[in-house]
Amino acid sequence: MKLHNQIFLAMALGALAGWLTSEGSQVFGVSLLAVYDTVGRLFINGLQMIVVPLITSAIISSLTGLGNGRDLGRLGGKTIAYYMSTTFVAIIIGLVISNLLTPGIIDGEPAGDRLGLAADTHEVLARVEGRGAGDFAGIILQLLPSNLLQAAVQGQLLGLIVFSLLFGYFLRNVEGSPGQALRDAIEGLYQTMVRITLFIIRFAPIGVFALIAATVTRTGFDAIEPLAWFFACVLLALAVHAFIVLPLAICVLGRRSPTWHLRAMTPAMLTAFSTASSAATLPLTMECVEKRSRVSKRIATFVLPLGSTVNMDGTALYECAAVLFIAQAYGLDLSLGMQALVVITALLTSIGVASIPAASLVAITLILGMVGLPAEAIGLILVTDRVLDMCRTAVNIWSDSVGAVLIARSEGEEAVLSQPPDHTV
Repeated sequence: MKLHNQIFLAMALGALAGWLTSEGSQVFGVSLLAVYDTVGRLFINGLQMIVVPLITSAIISSLTGLGNGRDLGRLGGKTIAYYMSTTFVAIIIGLVISNLLTPGIIDGEPAGDRLGLAADTHEVLARVEGRGAGDFAGIILQLLPSNLLQAAVQGQLLGLIVFSLLFGYFLRNVEGSPGQALRDAIEGLYQTMVRITLFIIRFAPIGVFALIAATVTRTGFDAIEPLAWFFACVLLALAVHAFIVLPLAICVLGRRSPTWHLRAMTPAMLTAFSTASSAATLPLTMECVEKRSRVSKRIATFVLPLGSTVNMDGTALYECAAVLFIAQAYGLDLSLGMQALVVITALLTSIGVASIPAASLVAITLILGMVGLPAEAIGLILVTDRVLDMCRTAVNIWSDSVGAVLIARSEGEEAVLSQPPDHTV
């Protein structure tokens, strides 16, 4: 059985187990609720354990894989600028819609009780304020911490991300065997961390079962309403980005028809939606962009594989919406400075994290730790994650393809979308 089907089954069984269990239920003198909490906490701890080495090695490995500055040239600069810009816009859309719709507030009250969030609100508020990131000065200071290891231990990972970006950028230009040996070592570390991540994700059905069972035991099915609002909020934000922002970019910057391009990309987007995998869809994406949208092979073979590494518009949007949802559920009104920290962290982690298995879980864990919010609510978000993962993967593919069209047009390619696509690939 595929992993996502196992998770769906675990969700159903967890809800059933929680419905059949009361807070006082015991087996052989052991509280079932305590067992659920312990197993769920172990899964969350596993995700938190891998954050630092995984994020660091992923970012450095991604940057070193781009080659040196001479190799990147003008085309690389345009591509990176496009991907970072669209990711930033997607994040802002997610934050704006989450602030307007407040899915974590139900009937004027924080949804924490409905969601079974056990942490004390005052304790969480004190921890958030203790991060020292409530204003822009605090954010700037976190970019360059005086003690990198201490900052990482305290959960202030922004400086570690910046260091990884600098390290990867300059390591690209170290020539000879020392540079290559270090690049190989970091790539080996990254591949090892990916395997550890895959190993931990294998236990996701057990973790989800325990987290859902614990929530339903405490709250019944009251968590459905806030999760439904969160689901709708993310879908709306993804739709705004995919069907308003990106088509406008094609019209204004590319001077081509977004409808024609959408028709051209339909096979790839449907495949991305069904598989929830950008990597698995990449060959079909390249085929659609080259043969249906008529982007040159030179552009497509550079822009699209790079997009699968550094571009995650839909995922970054989802991460920020999830963090804001959790903060609202705790009754916390994140300051402008704190939300700016969320934006910066999501934007910087988008470099390299897109290729990581369960990238959204890792990134959300990192961002929650950055702002001081408990990670326990990740289990609840997993309830909606599979369907939203399918949607945001399709958005990621769509954004990659729009980037290929815009960059091809900027390079003077007149054949791009010069006529409606034929319907054969």
